[in-house]
Amino acid sequence: MKEYAYYPGCSLKAGSKHYEESLLPVFKAIGVPMKELDDWNCCGATAYFSVDESMAEAICGRNLSIAEQDGRDIIAPCAGCYLTMKKSNAFLGSSHAKAKKILTELKNAGCEYKGTVDVIHPVQLFTDDVGLDAIKAKVTNPLKGLKVASYYGCQLVRPYTDFDDPDYPTSMDALMEAMGAEAVDYPVKARCCGGSLAGVLDDVATGLNRVLLREAKRNGADVIVTLCPLCQFNLEMNQNKIIKKYKEDIKLPILYFTQLMGLALGIAREDLGFSRSVISLDTMWAKLSNGGAK
Repeated sequence: MKEYAYYPGCSLKAGSKHYEESLLPVFKAIGVPMKELDDWNCCGATAYFSVDESMAEAICGRNLSIAEQDGRDIIAPCAGCYLTMKKSNAFLGSSHAKAKKILTELKNAGCEYKGTVDVIHPVQLFTDDVGLDAIKAKVTNPLKGLKVASYYGCQLVRPYTDFDDPDYPTSMDALMEAMGAEAVDYPVKARCCGGSLAGVLDDVATGLNRVLLREAKRNGADVIVTLCPLCQFNLEMNQNKIIKKYKEDIKLPILYFTQLMGLALGIAREDLGFSRSVISLDTMWAKLSNGGAK
């Protein structure tokens, strides 16, 4: 298998370090060659595109250029990084005059980009490139007895629909089932969590999070898994606020899908970032000890 350029982005090096802590061992266990992109810079996140679109495209273009010079496609685990990088890649490959200007400026800065790089999310890599059967064959501790709600958020499957359905995606569900877990029906799996609205419209953000947590609970989930650092943070950190305001039992662990993958693949708990969880995992561990994973 070819080597990929791993683009962690800012979140996986800071507040969402448990995503990286679980992702890298999973790559190794599955046998995916991965090397962190040299001298990468921030993707600007989605907010940057509403401030200075040309600069946002340019800074993503620099990352694409570095990967191209190394002859590797980019793996972007953060949903926000994935979207901004993919959006910039598509724009820079267009015939738009602004795109040509940015490419010229990148070339003048020593960052020529010819548009040969693909931007891929780990879920796509695991399901389409590696394959569910190949991954399932490596499972040593199946997650029997665990009911999982897979939450995709709004950035992975929209507006690009390269590998999954934009309204009811199923790739992460299939991945969890390959790990031995039960994927519960979750109608709001691609609904927005509110993103950064908590900083400006807290009531709106709280209400959006409430729906996501309530529906997972209502459908019998023991845990929610996600692939977006901001989604993970919002769903985990707003639970006490929601319980206090609405008097509802919506308490659920919010994990990265790679943490459960690592568990199923036999990687030790202490190497998968579980200690960083704010919500107690006692109920989950009890279910797994009665099922398969140890």
